[in-house]
This record gives sequence, structure tokens and C-alpha cells, in this order.
Amino acid sequence: MLRRPLLGAVLAALAALGTALVATPALPAAAPAPVRIMPLGDSITGSPGCWRALLWNRLQDAGYTNIDFVGTLGPQGCGQPYDGDNEGHGGALVTNVASQNQLPAWLAATRPDVVLMHFGTNDVWSNRATPTILAAYSTLVDQMRASNPAMKILVAKIIPMAPGTCPECGQRVVALNDAIPGWAASKTTPASPIVVVDQWSGFDTATDTYDGVHPNAAGDQKMSDRWYPALTAVLDGVTPTTPPTTPTVTPPTSGTRSPTAGPPTTTPPTGGACEATYRTIGQWQGGFQGEVSVRNAGTTASRSWTAALTFGAGQRISQVWNAEISQSGAVATARDVGWNGALAPGDSTTFGFLGSWTGSNPAPTVTCTLG
Repeated sequence: MLRRPLLGAVLAALAALGTALVATPALPAAAPAPVRIMPLGDSITGSPGCWRALLWNRLQDAGYTNIDFVGTLGPQGCGQPYDGDNEGHGGALVTNVASQNQLPAWLAATRPDVVLMHFGTNDVWSNRATPTILAAYSTLVDQMRASNPAMKILVAKIIPMAPGTCPECGQRVVALNDAIPGWAASKTTPASPIVVVDQWSGFDTATDTYDGVHPNAAGDQKMSDRWYPALTAVLDGVTPTTPPTTPTVTPPTSGTRSPTAGPPTTTPPTGGACEATYRTIGQWQGGFQGEVSVRNAGTTASRSWTAALTFGAGQRISQVWNAEISQSGAVATARDVGWNGALAPGDSTTFGFLGSWTGSNPAPTVTCTLG
């Protein structure tokens, strides 16, 4: 039996402990970690890449405050406060970043949840082939997923180029952009979706850049506006649908464009070997954009292909990508460009073109053969 003085001390201690337990307030719930977003690319992203400042502040104003732009590089100005961390490396080629294994260290230092990638301008300028650029994209995506299996990846169709020292660059950009959606569709996964963001359509190098390559204030605004809906959809937990596989081409003529995508026109395969499908992507006064799909409907692989388009209203082709083309009268003959000539049975490839018309613009008859 406890002695009376000892019993009193024990009771007093228990009372003090109970008072302390009642008086101690509950700890607040930990705030959710911010979503970490890495802008990745070259000087268009980082030197200074002021579209990032516009995008950051628009997100803040819209209530997306629990975000963190991340990167091993800091801001370079832009005249407004913003989170300027990024991976926009001036002069970088995506093919070099991939082959030199540079991205894993950047990922390890920043641990992003989302990547915004506008990359390939310097590769186009250096005449790196489209398949080589896409292979580099795949390498980077694999490295992103190794860092975070649930990485959300937004990949841009890059903005147009018209540098005075590279008259071919404009067409090379079109070829790359034409191939990006198909690449993305083949690489996306439910856990780590790839969303294509069209930075190309509606961007004018004459009014939206200061040197034919780098965006000015108007170009920065357009880039921010294109990133915003895709990024907020990801932040809201919704993955936007990947857009069609061909870039929308701004017509070279003045006036208002009226897109009128038509249904595909398919020519049955001759001898079961080759199937050609045509569709009009867009049409405006005096001009249009068309696309032809060539499919190996046979049982053996091809090494090359040739497609013939027969126009019935005097249309003329003025520009083409992913094919070599010549036109004599009503008939335009397109041939593969080497890298897209080999088609396994069931595989297909596409090429696109710009053309002109007067009076009417009926769909051409299309045929193809495999070699």
C-alpha cells in the first residue's frame, strides 16, 4: 500500500499530465506537396523564355498556386516576378542531350511530376533527320519514366522557323511536327501519358519572333496560351486527347482561313498490295492542305513506295513534306524519302502537302505501288 505522501505526489503528477494533454492543440494536417513542373528545351524555353513567366502568373491568377516550376537553371529576367527555374539550355540539341545522357542528372536534382518539352529547333537547324530526333525524344521519355513512372509529359509541336541562314528549316519543322503525334501515340501509356501541344499553328515568324526563330512578346503570349489549357487539364487530373497526326498549316496567303476537313477518299489496293487514302486537312480561298496515307496491304515488306494523285480541277501542289513529289499536268507523283519507304505488312505512312486551286477543289484520285 502506498504511503499517503507518495500517493498524493502520484495523483498530482497524473493531474498535471491530463491538463497538458487537454491543453496541447492538435497538429495541423500537412499541406499537400506542390506539383513540380519542369520546362525542358533550348533557348526558346530558357533564354529568356518569357512565355514561362506569363504561364506561371496566369496559373497563379487562376488559383493553381500549389505548383513549383523546377530546373537546374534560374530565371533570366522578363520584367515580372515568377518562378523561373527551368531546363532551357541555349544552343542545346535534343539529340545531344539524349546521346550524352544529360537529362537523368537534371531529373535527379529536381524530381518533376510534369515535363513541358519544346525541343528540336537546333536539331532542325543542324539538319538532324526527323527519325533521329524522335528517337531522342523516346530516350528522354524513358529517362523521365525511370525518374517517375507516373510522369505526365507535354510535348510541343515546335514553333515555325525562318532564319535567314537556313531556308530549308521551315520545311524541316513541318516534317518534324507532322511526325510528332504519331510518335506520341505509340509512346504514351495510361500511367504516363504524352500530350501533344500544338505550338505551331497560328504562329507567324514575321510577327511573333524577333529573328525568325526566337519568340518576341507576341510569340511568348501565344506560347503561354497554348501551354495553359493542356497543363491545367493535367493539373486537374484529366489527360487531354492527343490531337490529329498532321500540323495545321497557316496558309501563305492573306485572308481568313476556313478549315474544311473532308472525309478520307480511299482507293482500293491494286492486287492487294498497296492502299492509298487521301483527305483534305484544311481549305481556304485559293489554297488547301492535303494528306495521303500509304498502307502496305500485302503480305511482304516493302522497300519503297510511289503514290499518284490525279487532280480533276487544275489543282497544283506547291509544298510537300515526308515525300518527294513532281507534277505533270493533272498528275502528281510522290515517292518516299528513304526513311519512310520500308513498310511491313499492315504498316502505313503519311505525307502532306500544300496546294492551290481555282473554281473548285474536288478530292484527287489516289493510287500507290510498293517497291
